[in-house]
Amino acid sequence: MLKSKAIYNMIFLVWILGSFPGVFSFLPSPRLHARTSALSPSSVRPPAAAVNPWGNPCASTAAKLSAPTALCMAAVSQKEAQRGIDKVVGALRRDGQCLEELGNLVKVTNVLGFGSPRPGTLAVRFNAQFKKGGKGMSSIPLPFGLGQSNKSEGRGVMVGQVKASIDTESGKIKECSVFRDLGYGRAFNLTV
Repeated sequence: MLKSKAIYNMIFLVWILGSFPGVFSFLPSPRLHARTSALSPSSVRPPAAAVNPWGNPCASTAAKLSAPTALCMAAVSQKEAQRGIDKVVGALRRDGQCLEELGNLVKVTNVLGFGSPRPGTLAVRFNAQFKKGGKGMSSIPLPFGLGQSNKSEGRGVMVGQVKASIDTESGKIKECSVFRDLGYGRAFNLTV
């Protein structure tokens, strides 16, 4: 009777402790330990997917099948992205239809993101400030009765979200669109 009660308490204790995470973390994980001296090196080495399927998803087909959410993207540096943004800004400043419809691109206000969705393609997204010329002067009175100033009060300014794709080999812009008023207005597509 005493022996069965002690076994029952031991099982209950293991069950309770097992329900808390990290309690058995000090125990080694159950693995098969085989002697490697009798086996050839190729039979000891586990397959690539078993080692770390998320370490390098582009390494093998087995790794891609075991980690379906891993994406194979090329890394893009900030310097490459800045060159792409400068190329898009230059194209938008030179395009006559863009100048007529959106106005002059004054400055890039915020870089939202960049990357390489496909090999050989650089994708950039940023906010840019466009200004149509000459509208709206402030009527700030000058001192000593000298009249009013001709200082521009900033009317005619629109912030648009620019989304562009650039070919990394040739440096040409594949597509570029500007969404007016941060995406809530009409879109302007640059002809390439």
